[in-house]
Amino acid sequence: MAQTTEVKTITVGAAVAAAGTTVRGAIPVTTMAGGSALEIPVIIIHGTAPGPCLWIDASIHGDEPEGTLTCQSLARQVAPNQLAGTLVLVPAMNVPAYEAGQRGNPLDTFSYDMNRIYPGRANGYLTERMAWAHSQWMTKVADLEISIHSGGAHSYLSETIFVNEDDKSVELAKAMGRGWEVVLSAISPKGNPMAVMLEAGKTGITVELGGRSATSPSEMNRVVETLVEAMLNVMRHYKMISGPPHYPDKRWKGVQEALLAPISGLFIPADGVECQKPMLKGEAIARIVDIWGDTQATLLAPADGMIFGLRALPNVTTGEWCCFYAKLNGLRD
Repeated sequence: MAQTTEVKTITVGAAVAAAGTTVRGAIPVTTMAGGSALEIPVIIIHGTAPGPCLWIDASIHGDEPEGTLTCQSLARQVAPNQLAGTLVLVPAMNVPAYEAGQRGNPLDTFSYDMNRIYPGRANGYLTERMAWAHSQWMTKVADLEISIHSGGAHSYLSETIFVNEDDKSVELAKAMGRGWEVVLSAISPKGNPMAVMLEAGKTGITVELGGRSATSPSEMNRVVETLVEAMLNVMRHYKMISGPPHYPDKRWKGVQEALLAPISGLFIPADGVECQKPMLKGEAIARIVDIWGDTQATLLAPADGMIFGLRALPNVTTGEWCCFYAKLNGLRD
């Protein structure tokens, strides 16, 4: 279980929350050329009873607003006088990327993708400095961290969790509850918040759900409601809020493989292909056709497993993402 502490006040950047309060604030980063402050918004919900600090990060990629909406919903639903411990919500971790609706920071072409250079450097490029400011407070305050991702502008990703494979990370993944059955080993041991939490002796996971082709009002509501319920279930598991937690009946383990387009054209999924449907090695996933409709390449399942993410737009250029595939190697305990 996560560490339990009793703290009268919680400070994150310029935000200071007394027990039993919800406070909005920000982590200062720098001042821009036009005089405006660059800062990372935070919401602190500080409970009235001892408990762990759960820290939830959203929009480290600016084209993935599902986590932002999840944070906003949690801020409305979680009452500090009914909370044990602390909930810290970061609704937009990479603010310039979020404002531009892009994966990375358009003001910084040297360290564009924050989720590859985290925790950055205090004296580095702009995105590195944002990451550094965030990491200093996160590792100081948080016991548990969840980064919320989606397929963004390029694809749709179904309910998938990446873990560090330590016991605490695997437990946090289980606490996400029913529907979160695909739990894969982290694809990158460095460069992201969950890796930094592990280095700090703490716990983190990365979760994926949503993206392009699931941005209609009804689909976005479904995605956000699913994420909110998972976050509430995590809080039930760690006894931060009341109520019985629920858990998956089974959980798969494995690793990700990103299947890239071997040729340009239109990406046409095979009949019956869908996310989290079991597949055998060699089964057809999709074909790529040229401008005349003639098949130029066929993508096959690289191993027994399942798709957990698919390209949204058919138009594809050589080397672009087509499919995120989970190569499964059994069930977790």
